[in-house]
Amino acid sequence: MRRLKRIAERMVEGLLTLSGGVTSLAILLIIIFLFKEGLGLFNSPNVEKGYSLCVNSSNEIVRLNPLQIKNIFDYEVSNWQEVGGADEEIMPFRFDEIFSQYSDEELGEDYALLPQRLSEVIAKHPNIIAFLPQKYTPKDEASVKVLPTKNISFADFFGGKEWLPTATPSPLYGLLPLLLGTLWVSIFAILIALPLGLGVAIYLSELATEHAGKFLKPAIELLAGIPSVVYGFFGLVVLVPLVQRSLNLPVGETAFTGSLILAIMALPTIITVAEDAMRNTPRAMREASLALGATHWQTIYKVVVPYASSGISAAVVLGVGRAIGETMAVLMVTGNAAAMPRSLFESVRTIPATIAAELGEAPAGGAHYQSLFLLGCILFVITMMVSISAEVISKRQYSKGV
Repeated sequence: MRRLKRIAERMVEGLLTLSGGVTSLAILLIIIFLFKEGLGLFNSPNVEKGYSLCVNSSNEIVRLNPLQIKNIFDYEVSNWQEVGGADEEIMPFRFDEIFSQYSDEELGEDYALLPQRLSEVIAKHPNIIAFLPQKYTPKDEASVKVLPTKNISFADFFGGKEWLPTATPSPLYGLLPLLLGTLWVSIFAILIALPLGLGVAIYLSELATEHAGKFLKPAIELLAGIPSVVYGFFGLVVLVPLVQRSLNLPVGETAFTGSLILAIMALPTIITVAEDAMRNTPRAMREASLALGATHWQTIYKVVVPYASSGISAAVVLGVGRAIGETMAVLMVTGNAAAMPRSLFESVRTIPATIAAELGEAPAGGAHYQSLFLLGCILFVITMMVSISAEVISKRQYSKGV
């Protein structure tokens, strides 16, 4: 019998070890895949793949950055002097315009004369900038200068203020509006949820009657099981009109609305974890505090809360993680505008909402696809930093208590 028990124990130990190893390996492979796909963005050209930009050889412009290219073709920049060139009006030229200037006969059979015709157009207009497929780009022409293209840089991604991955001829992958939108919504959600959550946790742990605790605890835990899309629908139908009317805003889909709905979603997690941590405070510590003359409230904030600080930190981390990683609810109530946030009462877009909204439309393996994986890497790093910070804070508080 003993031998069979030992064999069974070793088998269980082996299965548990194998399970832990497989789980760790799976997590490691996911992280490697995530970063491998994401970092591939920096090997993509800053002009749409398969295309090139051409100017007249007399143009003194040597290189343009993605934002300058976008502004030129959006007619927001109209003079070469604004981008370091001569004082001349810019003439943006897209490839399909050639078909309105030449007949099929002039372009030749199978468009064999197309490069020559494009060369003629560029030679005729010293102030032109042409966006052309590399297949038809004039080569070895004295009148044509092809502007060199660089790969998307770290500065373009981490310092960019515009997120326009489908823009032509130069898509923009600026992280800042999405990162700031995520941080604004998440930070204000935690600022709302944390004091409320801790207050309810203290009430359930220290002040509520047995009957009230038995009713409130399951009700709060039940809120954690509601799907996020239901919260999002509630926010869209109830909170959005309420915020719009109460604050007299043009639209109700704002960062503030997103913070409110995230605060509601984070409350069950914060309350449950913090309340469990407080309830685990040894009874002897409470009695010793009361015996020394402390009041009930003094015991709570001088003994119970400091003792449960590690559990409260865990509640904060879980709440922050819920806020940062939430997708559907935020997508539905924040307006989904990828612009630099200037106020809490403007529409924003978060990183998870961007991934959810765009991944289905991004061509697999392309720069847009890789940029969304890189956003996932940013989320992973943020969450890891929050977890590490909470762990450090908990250890410091524990060492002070000791």
